[in-house]
Amino acid sequence: MVSANGGLSLERKRAIVSALCKSRSLDASKFLEDEGSDIKSLSVNIMKTAYENNEEFNKWVAFAENFPSDSAACLKGLSQLNEYLINYSVLVGGGYRPSDADIIVFSTVHPYVVSLPNTDRNKLPHVMRWMDYIQSTHDFGELFEKIVLEKAPFDPPLAKQTTKVEAEVSTKKVESSTKKAAPNAKAANSGAEPEKKSDSKQATGKTEAATEKKKLPEKVPDDKEKELSVTLLKIQVGLIRKASKHPSADSLLVEEIDVGEGKCRQVVSGLAKYCSPDELTNRLVVLITNVKPGKLRDVVSEGLVLCASNADHTVVEPLIVPQGAKLGECITFSGHEGKPEDVLNPKKKQLDKITPNLFTDDKGVATFKGVPFMTSAGPCTSTIPNGSVK
Repeated sequence: MVSANGGLSLERKRAIVSALCKSRSLDASKFLEDEGSDIKSLSVNIMKTAYENNEEFNKWVAFAENFPSDSAACLKGLSQLNEYLINYSVLVGGGYRPSDADIIVFSTVHPYVVSLPNTDRNKLPHVMRWMDYIQSTHDFGELFEKIVLEKAPFDPPLAKQTTKVEAEVSTKKVESSTKKAAPNAKAANSGAEPEKKSDSKQATGKTEAATEKKKLPEKVPDDKEKELSVTLLKIQVGLIRKASKHPSADSLLVEEIDVGEGKCRQVVSGLAKYCSPDELTNRLVVLITNVKPGKLRDVVSEGLVLCASNADHTVVEPLIVPQGAKLGECITFSGHEGKPEDVLNPKKKQLDKITPNLFTDDKGVATFKGVPFMTSAGPCTSTIPNGSVK
């Protein structure tokens, strides 16, 4: 006869085994047969089986085991890793959370990468970006920290770029300063001196006027909020079928992007200093497709590829689309419903008002006001945490 406590313990084991097996896509029945084992033994067996059956994980374990030691073969292996990381943030899972495979491969290639000359490192931008991401999420102890800090900080040696956005910000600051200066200039030109009256009637009038000024903006937020709604943008998953250099601008690339419309869209982007055409070819990206088509240095552009960048714009990369996302699907934002504009109106500056609210969070997830860019396969991400998205 089974005691009440024994029955409760058995049910607890079954619940744990079922949950662990489901999370690892394993058949729970063969583990449930071993009811005599304790929870620790059952858990260890499940995890061991999960790793043994995980082809992705085992592939990278084999990569680590067979990683060469001579310089020529080592660089070839790193080049293969770099090519794989063009489309992925981490090695296993297709998401943005590092796995045990990432830790194993990082620990394997680390001593080889830190000994590479800068000319070779420059050929491995995705490996460098991945290593920087892994070391920022895991503490590998003093040995790794010392090597990273003294010999090889994993920052890709990319040239700083003065962006259009920075120019726009400067222009706005000048305009703002001009507007603030205007009243004083008017007073100076008229020769009038500011009035200094203190009778109660005028003081009351000023108080009422100030109150009115405070009340007026209360009617504005609805319209502003509508303009700032991210749902006005049509943001889709696209596949870059072909990328090439712009015929007359060294800082621009021209991409042919498939969003499931039957023909590719031609998009011009300022990524030449950050990505080569080969690195972008066959890469999934996120792009705004309802911007008004226009010409950039005489080449028509029919979209805007969204990229994350760090604070000083020395590191820029297209957002990472999770593996399994569908070509052409629209990005959604939980809690935000609405129909995108057919074509954004440049005169309303809708894009300028929305993009300041696009950024990556501390885990690298792309968001609108903290709400993730979602696809059917999960959120879009970046290896650049707390960055701007434009």
